[in-house]
Amino acid sequence: MNKFHGTGVAIVTPFNADGTVDYDGLRKLINYLIEGKVEYLVSLGTTGEASTLNKEDKKKIWEFTAEVNNSRLPLVAGIGGNDTAEVTNSIKQFEINGYDAILSASPYYNKPTQEGIYQHYKAISESSSLPVFLYNVPGRTASNISPETTCRLATDFKNIIGTKEASGNFDQFNQIMRDKPEDFLLISGDDPVAMPMISLGAVGVISVIANALPKQLSEMVRLALNGDYIAARPKHLSLIEFTRMMFAEGNPAGVKAALKQLGICDDHVRLPLVRVSDGLRTAIIAETIKLSA
Repeated sequence: MNKFHGTGVAIVTPFNADGTVDYDGLRKLINYLIEGKVEYLVSLGTTGEASTLNKEDKKKIWEFTAEVNNSRLPLVAGIGGNDTAEVTNSIKQFEINGYDAILSASPYYNKPTQEGIYQHYKAISESSSLPVFLYNVPGRTASNISPETTCRLATDFKNIIGTKEASGNFDQFNQIMRDKPEDFLLISGDDPVAMPMISLGAVGVISVIANALPKQLSEMVRLALNGDYIAARPKHLSLIEFTRMMFAEGNPAGVKAALKQLGICDDHVRLPLVRVSDGLRTAIIAETIKLSA
């Protein structure tokens, strides 16, 4: 599974002013990321605003993304939800051509027990013909996939190949690294901690900021994966303020403001998300110009 070592990008979904999907912008973004030398792409994760896309939108975006990518990079599809039956049905119906894995966020809102989370992913594993990544993001789901549950799933289901960990809990990262099967992949789900997580044994990051700064972020990650932390550190530190801005008023509004400045796509989002405030936009534009120079 070396294809998932390095920088994956949780691709934004560009929109037109009327809320329709901007496929020209999506084409430009995919090509920009590939030219920026990231290692793989994730279509319709949280950053892709999947929660406000209907089934027809999702199907078209997945097909379009695979067509534009044209097998140049590995592709991961985000398919998750809080209704296990609906998620497994979506996975069974998913057209896998051009895709290499599925990323599925832990169920939100329901607040299941650890056994409920285990059974949810068991059903996903048994429904998927593609490898599966867990996605633990307690800040959005209101429940945590414990290290014990993560490692239990990793041991019991061979097609569950890794986890995108966005808990922010280093004690949890430590436990997963200690107890997981050797070939199970720990991936950072948060840009600010990608480098320290790699020092623990993570194999990379699924990034938001790499939408705008693919070259800069992926260079830092590759240096860290090669053990050159002295060279990686200043690159990591140079991205701290940009990363803070990206999340100051919600994701993906921040990174879409940066993408607009770069001429990749506009910064429209779907309600209930809104574009960033004028003051933050001004700061994002200045930082984007500085870092992309």
